[in-house]
Amino acid sequence: MSRTRTTCPGCDRDDRVQAVPAVYLAGRDAVTSRERNRDGDVRTVTRTVTTGLSDALAPVPRSPANAIGCVGLAAGCVGVGSFMVWMFVGGALEDGPEPVPDFAFEPPAPPGPDLGFLGWVSALALGVAFLVLVELWRRRAAFARLTRGRHRAEELWSHGWYCHRCGTVHLEDTPGEDRTPLTLQRFRERVWEHGGYGHLAARQRAMDPARS
Repeated sequence: MSRTRTTCPGCDRDDRVQAVPAVYLAGRDAVTSRERNRDGDVRTVTRTVTTGLSDALAPVPRSPANAIGCVGLAAGCVGVGSFMVWMFVGGALEDGPEPVPDFAFEPPAPPGPDLGFLGWVSALALGVAFLVLVELWRRRAAFARLTRGRHRAEELWSHGWYCHRCGTVHLEDTPGEDRTPLTLQRFRERVWEHGGYGHLAARQRAMDPARS
């Protein structure tokens, strides 16, 4: 049977049937826009915009969120800033000019602020930043191990056909698989199970765009 023309087993028509990889790629666009940051400067930002249907047909789970990276970045900035203040401002206070001897009695000058605590603040903040980097690396390594069988999932995924009329997917020319119409969630479960990460399909459910 031709790969460019197949009928949907649900409606028995072929005018709105499209290969799953084509539907997936068509729903992922890079959008470039110009935005102003907090300082008022204009910058160019490129984001990937994904449709709900493309997301539902993804052959692999979403990668771990990197929101914790903002904590690490903030901790790193605090650590470096505290270290700079401790080194330069504290050092300048300690290396101030020597008092000129005077036989007239003068009250002692008040001591400068004790900035020694900034060293501890810097060490603590840099330690937090380091732990965040380790955690990000651990998450990425764990995700890479989890999805190392994605080639098997993509092999089955590439045989899927999506019917825009019925909102279902069926498999074509796949040994051991029939042409029964599958919901987006059931198709995700079938594909992800082949990749060895089928248990994630229950956590990252495929949302039907027509019903969301």
